[in-house]
Amino acid sequence: MALTIEQKKQVVAEVSEVAANALSAVAAEYHGLGVEELTALRKVAREKGVYLRVVKNTLAKRAVADTEFECMTDGFVGPLMLAFSQEGPGDAARLVKDFAKENEALQTKMVAISGEVYGADALDRVASLPTRDEALSKLLGTMQAPVQKLLGTFNAVPTKLVRTVAAIKDAKEAA
Repeated sequence: MALTIEQKKQVVAEVSEVAANALSAVAAEYHGLGVEELTALRKVAREKGVYLRVVKNTLAKRAVADTEFECMTDGFVGPLMLAFSQEGPGDAARLVKDFAKENEALQTKMVAISGEVYGADALDRVASLPTRDEALSKLLGTMQAPVQKLLGTFNAVPTKLVRTVAAIKDAKEAA
């Protein structure tokens, strides 16, 4: 069923708003996926905070105009599904990568992050980016390490003193 002009404007506005706030995007060809597979993919996307949308290429080009994903417009060819990461930069890439393992019909065409477009081979690198919680825990561990070493150094002096005094006491008792 063809969309009316008003419906097209709504789609463009919705995708444009999501693209303006997204951290990364993945374009994948979904040709060959059945309704059940697409429904399952959409369900997982909602759970992971990824905006997933099948949009006509002309509407997608208008939607990403004046966003950091404008670099993707040359690759909008064929039936594409757009996945935008809302919370973590690697979320959409992880979603597409995991789903493509089980469904070979989903083929990644391009990945965009920070205004740069990359080929399908960059999907693994973007998918391996840490989540927000992982990044925060690594940062906290890095910040905590010098403090722990300093405390260990401060604690070593009294410990050695106590051991020395105990050794002297044991030596005097033995003599």
